[in-house]
Amino acid sequence: MTRLTGLAAPLASLGMLAIAGSPLAAEDGATAKPAMTAQDLVTMPRLGGATASPDGHWTVFPVTETDPVSYQRTTGLWMRSLVDLAAKPVRISGLDGASDARFGGDGWLYVLADGAASNAKPATSQVWRARIGGDGAAGDQMQVTDLPTGVNGFALSPKADRIAVWADIARDCPGFGCPDKDGKAHLPGPGTGRLYDAQDGFVRHWDAWETPDTISRIFAFNLVDGKASGAGTPADGPAGPGALSGDSPTKPFGDGSDIAWAPDGKSLYFVARQADKDEPRSTNLDIWRSAPGGGAPENLTAGNRGTDTLPAPSPDGRWLAYVAMERAGYEADRQVVMLRDLRSGTVRSLTAGWDRSAGSLAWTPDSRWIIATAQDVLDTPAFRIDPRSGRVKRLDLMAGNEAHIGNVVALPGNRLLFTRDSIGAPPELFLSRAWKQAAPLTDAVTTRMGTLAPTVTTRFSFAGANEETVWGQITKPEFGPGGAAGKLPAILYVHGGPQGSFNDSWSNRWNPRAVASQGYAVISVDFHGSTGYGQAFTDAIRNDWGGKPLEDLQKGLAAALEKDGQIDGSRACAMGASYGGYMMNWIAGKWPDRFKCLVQHDGVFDARAMAFETEELWFDIWEHGGKTYFEDPEAYERWNPVNHVANWKTPMLVITGEKDFRIPYTQGLAAFTALQMKGVDSKLLVFPDENHWVLKPKNSLQWHATVFDWLAKHLK
Repeated sequence: MTRLTGLAAPLASLGMLAIAGSPLAAEDGATAKPAMTAQDLVTMPRLGGATASPDGHWTVFPVTETDPVSYQRTTGLWMRSLVDLAAKPVRISGLDGASDARFGGDGWLYVLADGAASNAKPATSQVWRARIGGDGAAGDQMQVTDLPTGVNGFALSPKADRIAVWADIARDCPGFGCPDKDGKAHLPGPGTGRLYDAQDGFVRHWDAWETPDTISRIFAFNLVDGKASGAGTPADGPAGPGALSGDSPTKPFGDGSDIAWAPDGKSLYFVARQADKDEPRSTNLDIWRSAPGGGAPENLTAGNRGTDTLPAPSPDGRWLAYVAMERAGYEADRQVVMLRDLRSGTVRSLTAGWDRSAGSLAWTPDSRWIIATAQDVLDTPAFRIDPRSGRVKRLDLMAGNEAHIGNVVALPGNRLLFTRDSIGAPPELFLSRAWKQAAPLTDAVTTRMGTLAPTVTTRFSFAGANEETVWGQITKPEFGPGGAAGKLPAILYVHGGPQGSFNDSWSNRWNPRAVASQGYAVISVDFHGSTGYGQAFTDAIRNDWGGKPLEDLQKGLAAALEKDGQIDGSRACAMGASYGGYMMNWIAGKWPDRFKCLVQHDGVFDARAMAFETEELWFDIWEHGGKTYFEDPEAYERWNPVNHVANWKTPMLVITGEKDFRIPYTQGLAAFTALQMKGVDSKLLVFPDENHWVLKPKNSLQWHATVFDWLAKHLK
């Protein structure tokens, strides 16, 4: 096995967590702790979701580390007992650089790792397996797949007698990879031009140009003595007229949760959307069931034109749970938990009366309960759903605020394994027994966070637009030794989406703690359109981008200043990305006298141009009442920032990525040009290798340095 060795030394300890909470407690001694920096944010270890052994005795989880000099990242796998809670995690030796760890029903640990290169072919990502000893040593390592195309992901059947693997493969390729066809249908030559047909659908999506007729496809193999056997059976069935042709996992954000084995291992459930001329205007993801013999798959949700996703079969094989959105063309509709009787085929809604949107599903091993997570005001707790009655109970798993719970694994004996993070701290691993308060299992980052000057986050509410309750948060340096003293300039944070939330969770990009640690009070407001407050509140932003949200932001800033007298409202800047970037452009024209500066990242500047430049057309069409620009130009022009450039005078930093196809970088260039035409103090930061987000470590450092310099110039 080719080992992908890490550049950073292994973590010294992932021992028991001393205190899990946010904010972190202030230091008692006189020595001031250093403020958190962008370097801290970028190099902080990142703990991911865990897998558990079939008997529920062990867990394996990844921790990604970043070298503080080269900024290269490497992932190590760690193991710890779920029975002896006094035990400490140990790093698994022999699997450095492996990823996607999954325990099989046979007790082996399966991972993705590079196979050995040869003269005939380069090293590619393949599935391996190993036995993991109690000391963390990986023994009996063997390669499970040896396929002509690298594997992007895999899923094991419950008995580990079959394996599903996926990669980008030509639709008419009968096996797992056809190098002469994959990704070449749109390259007719003899030049370098890419040729697209109107029937192909997406030309570019998120951050990549499309490759027509090459999609993410799933193939199922039998496992014989730990080896993938045979040619593999395509889950999407034979190619031909009328055949399913669509990415699974879906793109750009689909993952392993799009795919689930039937408990008997004879078929797969997977999510896909037909890739054709209608795809850019469609949110019609469906759940399909593969045919055991390799024939055409069955569409189980053909009757719903909205999104169907998160297939979760019950371990006893009786039920299929999933989530469904009712309205076609709307990507932020409520995700209602549905239940399909796999014997009769009847489907019923479990949570139609629960005004929250389920974001994940997991069955308990005895098939008695469904565990879901969902945003609820500023938290993302876990909920227990009774599949018989549909009754939903919020689980109280964490003392104080639940903050953000994710990566839930249901274990035997009514135990839950999950990650929890907050504004104050990145994810750690926790274990709840008998639905009770959870105990911490790891200390990947908490001790390190405790060496930094603490911040405190306070929640507040106020009467916003239509006199409806709106929630917000204030994050600022904490008082005490090393804490903040005196007045603090204000930063108004505006989230993207717009159907999103700056809820109590950790972010590796727009991080309130990192900004507050520079000596600011960060104020975030979940304006109308935000998630976690019921579907009507989320829907309220449609056709009203510059209306109720701006009113909420104005009232929210005033409420925060009234609540916390330490905040200096005369020194304030605002910043946001995506829809938050749109709001910076809108504020520049409609609230031009309020802020000392603005930071606009990937924001819509001209709604007319955006309507014809973006790739996922359904979003822009839905947000403007369901019609295209030429069908209803007034709907787009009503809230179009470009129409108010005459009022622009607030200094603005504009940031954009050249690989952003959601809100193309031309929108940022146009905003910067407008600022220059107006003679407004401005700067432009362009990343040629970033998309709608800034993901690369060095780019993140540059982003923070540029933003912090801009804020300091105008506020300090």
